[in-house]
Amino acid sequence: MRIHIATDHAGLEFSTQLQHHLASQGHEVIDHGPVEYDPLDDYPAFCIRAAQAVVDDQRAGVPALGVVFGGSGNGEQIAANKVEGIRAALVWNLSTAELAREHNDANVIAIGARQHTFEDVTRFIDRFIQTPFSNDERHVRRIAQIGAYERDGALVDGPAPRTMS
Repeated sequence: MRIHIATDHAGLEFSTQLQHHLASQGHEVIDHGPVEYDPLDDYPAFCIRAAQAVVDDQRAGVPALGVVFGGSGNGEQIAANKVEGIRAALVWNLSTAELAREHNDANVIAIGARQHTFEDVTRFIDRFIQTPFSNDERHVRRIAQIGAYERDGALVDGPAPRTMS
């Protein structure tokens, strides 16, 4: 599996350690930055490049996933989700890592480096990588609805909004 990684300064140490961990498991790891510590760096370009690479690989038939880090993981998840075809999930425990894959076919996870130990992070990422998408019809349908909106703004009809008085 090819794993694309990006971070900001808060996750740089985790990113470096994680690259060694994943490579030792036989994964091909591609680092999208940063390469050195800069407390004023801006994560969006790093995370967007990693997300674009995941989509490009998947469209080319290359099995690929992405991992983005930051202090909380929130901004990194938001940045990755701006790339068409990315379903980035914020992961904070084993259950969210597993459900991100099983129910949402997430192809990128975001993790808060300041929120977890490295041991926890590796468990989350290993679970994410090992968990297959369920292919359950309801999840396939929902992912297709999200993709349609992402591509052309199409919304599947649902109940009309209600006003409470």
